Amino acid sequence: MAAYTQPSGACSMSTIRLTMAQALVRYLAALRVEGGEPLFGGAFAIFGHGNVAGLGEALYQYRDSFPTYRAHNEQAMAHSAIAYAKAHMRRRMMAVTSSIGPGATNLLTAAALAHVNRLPVLLLPGDVFVSRAPDPVLQQLEDGTDGSVSVNDAFKPLSRYFDRIVYPEQLLTALPRAIAALTDPAACGPVTLSLPQDVQTMAYDYPVDFFEPRIVRFRSLPPVEQELEEAAALLKNAKQPLIVAGGGVLYGKASAALQAFAERHGIPVAETQAGKSSLPWNHPLQLGAIGVTGSPAANSLAADADVVLAIGTRLQDFTTGSNSLFAQAQLVSLNVNSFDALKRRGLGLQADATLGLQGLSRLLGSWNSAGQWMDRAQQAGNAWRETVKSITGKRDVAGLPYDGEVIGAVQRSSADSTSNDIVVCAAGTLPAELHKLWRTSTPGGYHMEYGYSCMGYEIAGGLGVKMAKPDAEVIVMVGDGSYLMMNSEIATSVMLDKKLIIVVLDNRGYGCINRLQQACGNPSFNNMLPDSAPHIDFALHAQSLGALSEHVGSIAELEQAMLRARAAPRTYLICIDTDDTRTTEDGGCWWEVAVPEVSTQPAVQAARARYELDRQGQQK
Repeated sequence: MAAYTQPSGACSMSTIRLTMAQALVRYLAALRVEGGEPLFGGAFAIFGHGNVAGLGEALYQYRDSFPTYRAHNEQAMAHSAIAYAKAHMRRRMMAVTSSIGPGATNLLTAAALAHVNRLPVLLLPGDVFVSRAPDPVLQQLEDGTDGSVSVNDAFKPLSRYFDRIVYPEQLLTALPRAIAALTDPAACGPVTLSLPQDVQTMAYDYPVDFFEPRIVRFRSLPPVEQELEEAAALLKNAKQPLIVAGGGVLYGKASAALQAFAERHGIPVAETQAGKSSLPWNHPLQLGAIGVTGSPAANSLAADADVVLAIGTRLQDFTTGSNSLFAQAQLVSLNVNSFDALKRRGLGLQADATLGLQGLSRLLGSWNSAGQWMDRAQQAGNAWRETVKSITGKRDVAGLPYDGEVIGAVQRSSADSTSNDIVVCAAGTLPAELHKLWRTSTPGGYHMEYGYSCMGYEIAGGLGVKMAKPDAEVIVMVGDGSYLMMNSEIATSVMLDKKLIIVVLDNRGYGCINRLQQACGNPSFNNMLPDSAPHIDFALHAQSLGALSEHVGSIAELEQAMLRARAAPRTYLICIDTDDTRTTEDGGCWWEVAVPEVSTQPAVQAARARYELDRQGQQK
C-alpha cells in the first residue's frame, strides 16, 4: 500500500494508491452509525482461489478495524450475518465473502432469505478473471452463447443492488450505492458486489477523502398529510378496529409509539411472526399471534374487525389466512415500502411507523373504539394468556412431550418473564408453537425467520444474534430435520466463544410436513424416518463439535438441564424426544395449500371438496 501521492494538473487532490480490495475494506471500515459504532460488525469469510489473494490480503491489513470471522459453511455464515442485522433492527450489518463457484452459489439461499425478509447483508463473492487470460479457471461456469456469464449472475434477482466490479475505480460509485440500498428503510435487503479475482488485486489512485469516517443516518419517511387524513377518516368510522403489528414496527423502533397509540385510542393489537415482541406479551391490549399460527383471541377479533391497521407487514399468507382472515375489513397499510402498502387493495399510508402513528393520533384526537369491542378484546386476550399458562405449565406428561410443553420448560428455567432471553427459530412445527406460546416483554426477544422459513437457519442465526447481543441468553430451538441440514456453526460458536443454548426437539423426521401431507388426503410418505433408519445421537454429535451436551428423557429433566446450560461456559445442546402428532389445537385459521383436482384416493377427493369450500371465503 503506497503513501499519499499528489497527481499533476490544475486540480490539487490527495490520493492514495490501493488495490480495489484494499479500498473496499477501508471504505467499509470507515462507516459509522450515530453513536460512533461501526456500521459493519466485520466480515465472515471462507477463502478460496477467488478471494484469498486479493480480498483476503486486504482483510488481513485492516483486521484491527474490520474484523474477519472464519466460518464452516458459506450459507450458514451468511445466515449469521443476516441474523446479526435483524438483531440490530437493521441499524448494523456484516459483509460476507466467498470464493468463486460453489462458494458463491452457496450464498444464494441466504440472499433469497435476506431479500424476502427485507434484511441487509453485503455479499462479496469472488468471480472469474475479467481478463479471461486463464479461462476456464477452476470452478468456472462456461456458457457457449454468452461469454460474460458467471454463476454470480444468479445473484441479480436475489439482490436489491447488484454490481460487478470490472475496474477498481468503479468502487467510487458502486460503494455509495450499495450502502444506500443496505440502509434504505424501503429498499433494504441484500447487496451483491461481484469481485473478479484479478480486479481485486488491481491498484488505483483513490481520493483520500473517499475513506474519511462518515456517519450513516437512517431516514424516517414522514407521512403525506392527505394520506393521513384519509386513513384517520376510515379509523374514525370504525367500531371494531384491529392493529396488525409486523416487523416494520420493530425495525422502525416503533414499539413505544405503537403502545401509546393503542392505549390512547383503545385498539387491540395482534402480531405477525416478524412483529412478535412489538408489544409486551401481558399488555391488556395484546391479543397474541395472528393468522395460520395465530391465537384464538387474535383470529376471532380479526374475523369481525371492520378496519384493520396493518403496520409494517408484508401481509403474507400466514398472516392473512391466504387472504381470508379479515377479508371483510377495510385495510389501512402503514408501511415505508409502497409495494407493501398497496397490497390487498388497501389504503396505503407510506411512512415510517413511528411518524405515521403519531400523525394518525394527532388527527384522531380523543377518538376511541367502541367500549364493547374493547371489553371483548381484553377478555379474549386474558383468556388466551390463561390458556398459554395452562399449556406451558405442564410438568408431568404421559408419553412423549410435544413442542408446547418443551417451550414451557425452557421459559420456566429463566429467573423471570422479563429476562434477556432471545429465542431463535425458523422452520417446521416450532414456528407455530413459538408464535402462539413464547412470552417476551422485550422488542427482539423473539427472533423468527419466517419470511423464507429456511431450514438450517436456526443455529447459524443464533450465532449472529449472539454476536449482536453478547449479553443476552440466546436460545436456539430447532427440530431434528433442520439440525441435520445445517449444524456446522456449533463449532464456530465454540471457536468464537459465542455461547448458545440449543434445544433439539427430535420427532424422527419432518413432522410438520407429514401432518400437512395427511391433512391433504395423502398417506404418510417420505417424511418420517423409517424404523430401519439409524438412531442419531444429537448430544454426542454436538460434543464432537466442541459443545457441552446431554439428552433428557422428560420435561422435568429438561427444566433441570436448562439450568445447567444457563450456567455453562460455552455452547450447550440439550436433546429431547418429542411427539410428532401433537400440536396446540387452539387458534389457527385456513391456509391455502392446493389439493389435486382429480385423484383415485377417496381421502384426497374429500380434501379437495373441503379446499373448494374454503376458497369461497377468500378475498378476490
